[in-house]
Amino acid sequence: MPPKTGRGHPIISASALGSPSASRARPSSRAGRDEEPTITRIPQSPSTSKPKPRPFTTAKTTNKVTKRPSAGKAPRPSNIQPGDPTPTGKRRRYKPGTVALKEIRKYQRSFDLLISKLPFARLVREVALDLLPAEVGAELRWQSHAIQALQEAAEAFLVHLFEDTNLCAIHAKRVTIMQKDIQLARRIRGMWGGLG
Repeated sequence: MPPKTGRGHPIISASALGSPSASRARPSSRAGRDEEPTITRIPQSPSTSKPKPRPFTTAKTTNKVTKRPSAGKAPRPSNIQPGDPTPTGKRRRYKPGTVALKEIRKYQRSFDLLISKLPFARLVREVALDLLPAEVGAELRWQSHAIQALQEAAEAFLVHLFEDTNLCAIHAKRVTIMQKDIQLARRIRGMWGGLG
């Protein structure tokens, strides 16, 4: 096994260095001649050898990945053609009753009017023209606050009527309100139910 020297440094024999102990240890057969120092190299292992410089290339190298044929099913052909609109996701579908409960909470929190103002105002003017004589109804003018007060009262009446209607439907062991529930609620109310 050759002696360990480091990274490929040459070993110079002792006789080449001219040490007197080396000349005594090994008598030279060529005595009297001019001796040149002999340099012996130890073969290098691949792990200790210097890395070789890479050749200079100007073009960029690209790594091409080859696809292996996948075992199993072949990919499905898609029906999407260029120019088709982008597909949107499915609309969320709630369980029955969830949206109704959300709407109940929403409308119980709010306090604004639910009927549109303009159609309600037209209805008020039409009813006033029908009830009053023609000469008075044609000259009748309405303040916006008067129509707003009528709308507040009408919506409050309807909300309480639907509350009683719902109680009548629950009493009949139903969840859906029907026309007969509204009629029963108005009949029980008496003259305050709009029958007076």
